[in-house]
Amino acid sequence: MTAGRIGIMAAMPPELQAVLDLMPDEHRETLAGRHFWPGRLAGNDVVAVVSGIGKVAAATTATLLIERYGVQALLFTGVAGGLGDGVRVGDVVAANQLMQHDLDVSPLFPRHEVPGYGLSRFTADPTWQGRLSQAARTTLNHRVQHLGQKAVNDFGLAHARVHEGLIISGDRFVATSAESDALRRELPDALAVEMEGAAVAQVCLDCGVPFAAVRTISDRADDSAHVDFNRFVSEVASRYSAAMVLACLQARQPAH
Repeated sequence: MTAGRIGIMAAMPPELQAVLDLMPDEHRETLAGRHFWPGRLAGNDVVAVVSGIGKVAAATTATLLIERYGVQALLFTGVAGGLGDGVRVGDVVAANQLMQHDLDVSPLFPRHEVPGYGLSRFTADPTWQGRLSQAARTTLNHRVQHLGQKAVNDFGLAHARVHEGLIISGDRFVATSAESDALRRELPDALAVEMEGAAVAQVCLDCGVPFAAVRTISDRADDSAHVDFNRFVSEVASRYSAAMVLACLQARQPAH
């Protein structure tokens, strides 16, 4: 499917705010209790929306974007907890696969397998994932320009890196070392954990819509996961999201 209108999703308002700041012609519409902002960004027709937290909220929002707004590609951005070795606060993870870590219909199906699909992992669209990965690298290469030196120093972002791999989703906020250690043992290749991406990936597969996701690591999904979270989202993750989405869309030839 050739991408025309593009959906841009985040779970929480602060994650999306810097994206909205780049859309001077956006206007707010309310549907199913959610605020949608149609507008233009980097010459592209886009609709930005806050999905709400969790897989059901995200799946509902993705379906509305596709069915009511006609988006033909969907990008998800925001924060996640780091799991993989070397995935640190301030790093960025671009998903090439997404799965639900809390889905278990065994013994009817293997653990994590989605009934009716014969798979447990959903693959991100390689073209959009490639654009987002490159956009993330460009953003991190200019991190001081986007964030300011104080934020880089305060959050220890001088050596932030981009990772590509598996992001896992589940309907609980992973905030203890015991939980994150258990996830690492069960899914050793998982780089990050959040609460929405795999559900959106499943909706997009059902509807034949390309999907890609990029997450800024806000914490290590452990006992310190709540420390400075709100400040990190507003001062780092939201600005990264805006820069990455903008660079990704600039790399695409807008539809005419």
